[in-house]
Amino acid sequence: MRKQELYNKVIEYFEKAMPVAETELHYSNPFELLIAVILSAQCTDKRVNMITPPLFHDFPTPEALAASSPEVIFEYIRSVSYPNNKAKHLVGMAKMLVSEYNSTVPDTLEKLVKLPGVGRKTANVIQSVVFNKAAMAVDTHVFRVSHRIGLVPKSCTTPLATENYLMKYIPKDIVPKAHHWLILHGRYVCIARSPKCSECGLNGICKESLKVKPE
Repeated sequence: MRKQELYNKVIEYFEKAMPVAETELHYSNPFELLIAVILSAQCTDKRVNMITPPLFHDFPTPEALAASSPEVIFEYIRSVSYPNNKAKHLVGMAKMLVSEYNSTVPDTLEKLVKLPGVGRKTANVIQSVVFNKAAMAVDTHVFRVSHRIGLVPKSCTTPLATENYLMKYIPKDIVPKAHHWLILHGRYVCIARSPKCSECGLNGICKESLKVKPE
């Protein structure tokens, strides 16, 4: 099967199986999503959603968060992974939003990655979810699923290489949705240790499912 044909079949499946695909992080504005995505690094969305309501309530604006301290923020986020670093990042991010971006979450990769705690993956999530831009954030699920299905070759050994390859074949207008297709598929079906291949609608299309097992 040629690569474009595989992409077409995978996209067709997800369009039918998952017509609505969006982030599972809870937020009500771009600033809250930026906080949530920073907190979600190496942490589950479920855990982040548990701790953000009081944080959002007490620090509803960049100005409020910037006026706080990492020590105070730590008490709100202590149950997430790497709370010390993330507390510092959140306060630093808020200060930069206030001082350099007029307290507004920017919409470009170049500006977003200047914020403390924001790497390319986080920046792409914000661009995609908030601004509906064709940005593919490659997290552990996207990386694993795209390789297992065969959407990207083994030579794509980094998130950036994987991102660039996926962007060649996925139509720009569905990239934001495709990002969530791959994440949610990896989270609930194509899980890391014991993928649920028998339940997967891509069984028979996916590269892994087509492998002949040795006798």
